[in-house]
Amino acid sequence: MAAISAPASVEEFMDRMVEQSDELPKRLRQCVDYVAANQDRIAFSTVAEMAEGAGVPPSAFMRFCQVFGFSGFSQMQRLFRESYAQRPDYATRLKKLRESGAGSPSALLAEFVEAGCLSLENLAKTIDPRTLDAATKTLAEANMVHIVGLRRAFSVASYFAYAFEKMNVPALLHDNVGRLGRHHAIRPGDAMIAITFAPYTAETVELADVARRAGAEVVAITDSVASPLRQITPLVLTVSEADFGDFRSLSATLSLAVALVVAVGSAARNQNGIS
Repeated sequence: MAAISAPASVEEFMDRMVEQSDELPKRLRQCVDYVAANQDRIAFSTVAEMAEGAGVPPSAFMRFCQVFGFSGFSQMQRLFRESYAQRPDYATRLKKLRESGAGSPSALLAEFVEAGCLSLENLAKTIDPRTLDAATKTLAEANMVHIVGLRRAFSVASYFAYAFEKMNVPALLHDNVGRLGRHHAIRPGDAMIAITFAPYTAETVELADVARRAGAEVVAITDSVASPLRQITPLVLTVSEADFGDFRSLSATLSLAVALVVAVGSAARNQNGIS
């Protein structure tokens, strides 16, 4: 087998994992699953800690790194550290906006409107109608719809909970307030909407996996082929938001949420014979 070069970016690495994961032996697939679900831990963990998390010996994790073109764990870790260092915090993002001369409210509004329009155009082109139909049917037939989305996705999750209540669709928001879990409320015949974007929130991915193992169907809303939610469910609705000044709106995601709520509410009413 010819040697391959190391991935030039985290995104390229994730794409390689998705493409090759089905061809790998069991232990290396365990590494793929763990890395995809725990990208935020790679930059600051040891190879022993990563191997333990994946449930494999350190030698197997080293082999995993080499299969994807790295000389070893250190080179893979360096890629993630560089990516982490390049991710600007909010103060840096604001500074860049001021330096670009886009500081007036009117200019900012125009730029974000443009980014939002681009996001909506992309959504219309990329969303799979068959997956959307299947997701709608799954949610409409569920005994209870569980919803989880934290950090940037929390506003979307909150909207789902609010709108489903108005539609008389039984729903429960898992907000993790006070670290109080509600996973024991998930039953066979239920469904879950799990929402997370890169860098993916571990709590959301973990709860989606709990729901699947409890016998509930999972509908994922996420942003990349490398999302760990793809390891959990085939019902994946992919949304890519355009950004301005390293700030991303939720225009496309909220539009998808509105469409899904209305479709589910309508399907549930028809199913129950309500006019």
